Amino acid sequence: MFEIRYLAENEKDFLLKMLYESIHIEKEKKPSINQLLNTYELKKYHKNWGREGDVAFIAVDNSEVPVGAVWHRLFNDEERGYGYVNDNTPELGIAVSKEVRGKGLGTKLMNKIIEDSIKNGYHSLSLSVDVDNTNAIHLYHKFGFAEVNRKGNSITMLLKNRLDVIE
Repeated sequence: MFEIRYLAENEKDFLLKMLYESIHIEKEKKPSINQLLNTYELKKYHKNWGREGDVAFIAVDNSEVPVGAVWHRLFNDEERGYGYVNDNTPELGIAVSKEVRGKGLGTKLMNKIIEDSIKNGYHSLSLSVDVDNTNAIHLYHKFGFAEVNRKGNSITMLLKNRLDVIE
């Protein structure tokens, strides 16, 4: 069983670990966490975490060990994320630790961030996913995300209608 709650201030290192896990690169080719997350392209996803539009949930197991996270952040036209759609659409990220994959935690985390987004007045969520990450693409389609752009190996997906109609 898992508990899902808001990320605590002292859990930001785990959020960085999950951000790293969410980046789909072959294990042999993946740079270290510090190298990768401090690149210009990825630093924008965690620098000054806690600003308006930043929301993160963490999942812990029965022993209170963190095992997954889901988060979103607002970007603007001048500083776009890979899944940027517009200034009012938060870009979502999600990762689950390898040892608990396939147990429904990704679905629970997605439900939580979508529910929270609706509650906070957002009408859409976006994300970016690697074309080879078929498990993630399947999960996103299950929630109603649709492809809106494709550039290189990256697909931008948007969830809009579900947020507009759920109250």
